Amino acid sequence: MRDMPAQIAAAPRWLSILGIGEEGIAGLPPLSRGLIEGAEIVFGGRRHLELAAGLIRGEARPWPSPFDVSGVLAERGRRVVVLASGDPMLHGAGATLLRRMSPEEALVVPAPSAFSLAAARLGWPLEGTVTLSLHGRPAGLLRPHLHPGARILALTSDGEGPAAIAALLRDGFGASRMTVLEALGGERERIRRCDARDFALADVAALNLVALEVRAEPGARVIPRAPGLPDAWFENDGQLTKREIRAVTLSSLGPRRGALLWDIGAGAGSISIEWMLSDPSLRAIAVEARADRAARIRRNAWALGVPGLAVVEGEAPGALAGLAAPDVIFLGGGAGDALDTALAALKPGGRLVCNAVTLETEALLLAHYAARGGELTRLAVSRAVPVASMTGWRAAMPVTQWVWDKPA
Repeated sequence: MRDMPAQIAAAPRWLSILGIGEEGIAGLPPLSRGLIEGAEIVFGGRRHLELAAGLIRGEARPWPSPFDVSGVLAERGRRVVVLASGDPMLHGAGATLLRRMSPEEALVVPAPSAFSLAAARLGWPLEGTVTLSLHGRPAGLLRPHLHPGARILALTSDGEGPAAIAALLRDGFGASRMTVLEALGGERERIRRCDARDFALADVAALNLVALEVRAEPGARVIPRAPGLPDAWFENDGQLTKREIRAVTLSSLGPRRGALLWDIGAGAGSISIEWMLSDPSLRAIAVEARADRAARIRRNAWALGVPGLAVVEGEAPGALAGLAAPDVIFLGGGAGDALDTALAALKPGGRLVCNAVTLETEALLLAHYAARGGELTRLAVSRAVPVASMTGWRAAMPVTQWVWDKPA
């Protein structure tokens, strides 16, 4: 094995995670070449193993299907190499492995990522470009990023991925410019362009990247960055936290990176959907007793770009049993028995927000406020509506909101 820097050689690293590009061995630095030659076992996709075949002296093991890194971890203590596309820490096997082991055990040697290569070909500064991986994920995840003038790089691992993206864009964003980049950095590199509405590219390689220059057509639904989407954007049967109340409620919930929300009695799912739109790291579970509403929540989540919203069909409090402990809870409408269960399930330091529209639920909140403290707010909204040939105010039902932070 070729020499490596002393500080690396002295470290207790049994695993090397190496980036490899389409150019194969020719693009590897001496350090990566030496690590592959000296490895007892080399893991990687079949394509990666073929690219590095000339250097592999030990056992070559292709990834199992479905993908699983447990086999790597089972070889702890041996000289093991993992091959990954480009930068292993950017939507790659390196990130998956290091979530399950100490970083001191592994040496990571990245190659240029597909995003970096695409940005170089297109002349796009990466710091001003949205980068997403759609590997095994729906094209709908693009939806929140579709803003006029946005530049997006979306990595897919399916030859049908670009077609799915084009289909999504045809609803209001058909004029967007698509560039499909395949096999970047290799002899088979190919770059093709078209407008989304005209997409008809054939024989797209399984590993590809789609670059988008977003153009919105008149009437396109551009999802704003602030909470309070129009009510009409949610398929609903009237069981919906209205726009103005929803915006205040999202502010009260206080989304924080990585937090999990329980949305109990979710109705159309508007609260949990807008919660997840606040940041890609946020998670939510929508709990809804009625099957038709649960199905509607799923459709709304897909349409608005958060297909990862978990929907639990069942009546609270029973449906709450076994769910992951929440950082934040929202209860809308009648709280009933679910309130006590929610208070007990909430993580220490977590927050509960409850909206009441009936006198009975309001009385319940008043009792909890008197016993526990917190914040109590009365929310009232009036909208201008036609009155004969003139205009007047119509008041919506007032909402009493109780916000309580559980002691840490």
